[in-house]
Amino acid sequence: MGRTGLRVSELGLGTMTWGRDTDDLDAAEQLRDFVDAGGTLVDTAATYGDGDAERLIGSLLGDKVSRDDVVLCTKGGVRAGRSGARVDASRAGLLADLDASLERLGTDHVDLFLVACPDPATPLAETVSALRLAVASGRARYVGLSNHPAWASARAATLLEADGTGLSGLELEYSLLQRGAERDVVPAADALGLGLLAWSPLGRGVLTGKYRRAIPADSRAASAHLAAFVDPYLEAAASSVVAAVATAAEGLGRAPLEVALAWLLARDTVASAIVGARTPAQLRASLAAVDLDLPGEVHAALDDVSAPEIGYPERW
Repeated sequence: MGRTGLRVSELGLGTMTWGRDTDDLDAAEQLRDFVDAGGTLVDTAATYGDGDAERLIGSLLGDKVSRDDVVLCTKGGVRAGRSGARVDASRAGLLADLDASLERLGTDHVDLFLVACPDPATPLAETVSALRLAVASGRARYVGLSNHPAWASARAATLLEADGTGLSGLELEYSLLQRGAERDVVPAADALGLGLLAWSPLGRGVLTGKYRRAIPADSRAASAHLAAFVDPYLEAAASSVVAAVATAAEGLGRAPLEVALAWLLARDTVASAIVGARTPAQLRASLAAVDLDLPGEVHAALDDVSAPEIGYPERW
């Protein structure tokens, strides 16, 4: 993870669907397969399945897999309320979320604790103070931010640098269909020595090519609670990128998802790509991507077809 001593596997195991779309048996099989393949990073959040994802992970650690074999990452700062979820990255909110996560996970610490998203109602200095306390108390070994802009990441890193706590990494959406991070966050992470964790590296599943002709009945795009999550990448603008990935995959004799993951893992600042497989079969398909090195011309072609629009002031 950047210039820290934290080490994570190239692929991370995402658990957004655990406890809801992924049942206990499939989750156990995924975790075993992931660790057997050399995976370490298990990514979750207090909000996944209203806490059920963390409870499920907690039930598997020590039973199916040793706690020492995984790098546990969880996120706080979004709380359930009577009117729905609300952002709360206050000191009280974050530490309460962390304590509740530790109880559900059945452990006394997480390896990486992240603030899930910016909170405009809380000063960043207060949010950072909670991260400092999380490390000082031993409840988190490392801390970072998720879905934050570059300026906030730089400011947090500066505030945490003085006492040696340090900001370890940033987690954000990053794929061939979402390269917005390259406008500002990626250069900031590189300059600050922060590792990037890329969520939804397969463009919310669209880069697998499964949606090129129709929407499969068992897919996320056909799910009542995840359709809106996938829909933005089913528009025509994404089709040329998906087609290019499919063409490259055919030429290389590999699956489209392997090509998409290989492209991302070759980015210097990316420490890990977090794959959120719903089934064990889907996870095994992703694990096959780590041995693929794309030829230079293929990588360049994918760069060109997916290039984000960058202008002033990022490019002067």
